[in-house]
Amino acid sequence: MGDRWHVEVDRGVCIGSGLCVNHAPDAFRLDTARQSHPARPDADAGEEILAAAEGCPVEAITITLLGSGEPVFPPEE
Repeated sequence: MGDRWHVEVDRGVCIGSGLCVNHAPDAFRLDTARQSHPARPDADAGEEILAAAEGCPVEAITITLLGSGEPVFPPEE
């Protein structure tokens, strides 16, 4: 069984660009205010979700390992 991630979007930072939805349409949704939120906050690890986080122009998406809370994105410096 692969890793599971906890995905969060900081709605105070999100500008509603929609790039996350373009990268991972099954993982993110835009609400009526064009604010992003994860479709499933706890999800199987996947390249599409990581690409969405990396492509967010304001870095509003964080990903941690489910259970341990270890950062996946952004990586620890």
